[in-house]
Order: sequence, then structure tokens, then C-alpha cells
Amino acid sequence: MTTSPDETLPEHVRANRESWDRFAHEYVEPGHQNWATSEISWGIWDVPEAELRLLPEDVAGQDVVDLGCGTGYVSAWLARRGARPVGIDNSPVQLETARRFQTEFGLEFPVHLGNAETTPFEDGQFDGAFSEYGAALWADPYAWVPEAHRILKPGGWLMFLTNSALITMCFPEHDDAPAGTTLLRPYFGMHRISWEGDDSVEFHLPHGEWIRLLGATGFEIERLVEIQAPLGATTRYSDIASAEWANKWPSEEAWIARKRA
Repeated sequence: MTTSPDETLPEHVRANRESWDRFAHEYVEPGHQNWATSEISWGIWDVPEAELRLLPEDVAGQDVVDLGCGTGYVSAWLARRGARPVGIDNSPVQLETARRFQTEFGLEFPVHLGNAETTPFEDGQFDGAFSEYGAALWADPYAWVPEAHRILKPGGWLMFLTNSALITMCFPEHDDAPAGTTLLRPYFGMHRISWEGDDSVEFHLPHGEWIRLLGATGFEIERLVEIQAPLGATTRYSDIASAEWANKWPSEEAWIARKRA
């Protein structure tokens, strides 16, 4: 697949590629652990799919796309359930890891270098699209949501998981400190956020704007799942939130929608 030279990429896409190539090594071992298990769990608290039910009950035979696939473990989980996944990610280094894991675990599916805002896929190519963080956090929703709509079949499903709107308002300016109990930035007007000391660019929307955007794009929202950390949970992402915080308030949220037939 032909990809755009870095210098022609939008500024935030280029910045995020450079950032993810730099710290991709931190995700090798967690990615390997996820590849090694067949049990699906979600987010920084590893809440089981059996509890959250974010995916269709049966994905066998479905063509699905992983928007920001990283090391590819969610695609691997779905492939083991009979789906035909295709991944796309903005980081060449992350994709190197994904391909290495494919060889190690004997499970191959296509992965593409690119970003979810402008994909190489055909109109109506997929039965489902999903993103655990990935595009849901690192791509502009005003670009990637319409693109997801374009590449889904009529009636196709969309699931994406990202930081909650609430926790985004509670993060300190430095991205290495966890959320506190004080609102530190406005809710209205949330969109593009860069943290002090970090060149990467994140995207967050308030709930009302997610509802407006998804509806205007042609999706019917089925569910919003605000994820609660179990009491006593642990996470390697302690710089995001404590388990006590995330048991009281949602640190993550997942949206489930369907393209209008």
C-alpha cells in the first residue's frame, strides 16, 4: 500500500506517529500478554468482555477493521472467534511488533500503515469497525467518524473505547500525573488536547457533541458504557487514575453505534 510521506501528513498525524514510534517499546510486553490469552478484556482495568459486552455476540465470518490496531491483539482476539480482521495503525514500529506477534502465534491478518482519518479501504467494505483507544483517542473524530461510516456496510457496527469525558477534565497539565478530584479544564469546547511535556495530540469530545456527531454522520447510537474499575483493581497505567478514583467515577467509556441501513 502506498502511504503519504511524513512531511505531507497533517501536523497532528505526524506528531503522533513520531511519539508512538518513540514509546512503542513500552507496549511490547503488554501486547504479548494479550496475544497469549484468548479472553477478551478492555481498557486499563482489563474488565472482561463477558461483563461489558461491547462486541456483537457472534463475529464469525465478519469483515472487521481495527482503527489504530497497535500491536494487533484485539484483532487477534476476533480472528480466533472467526472474524476476518484488518488492522491499520499510524506507527511503523507498532506494526513491526504486530507482524512479529503474528509470526510467533501463527495468526496472520492484513495490517496497513496509515491513519483512520483517511484509509485505503473501499466503501462498505466492513461489517464492523472498532477502536480500543487507537483512532478513538489519537485521530480527529470529525475526520475518522465519517471515514468509519464510509467503509462500513449499511447496518455495520462501530465500537470505540477511550478516556471518559469526566477524567479528561480532571487530568493535570503534565501527562505523568493521575486524575484528581478537581475540574481543571472546561467541558464545553473540548476537542484537541496536547499535554505539557508531550508532543502527541489527543482528541476528546463532550457527550453531547459525540451524540451530535455520530447522529449527523449517519449512526444510530445503541449504548454508552461508562466503565467502572473493580474494587482492588490494579493497572500498569497508574499515571491515569487510581483504582479508588476509577471505582467512583468512570475513567473510560465505550460507545456502540450502528450505521443506518
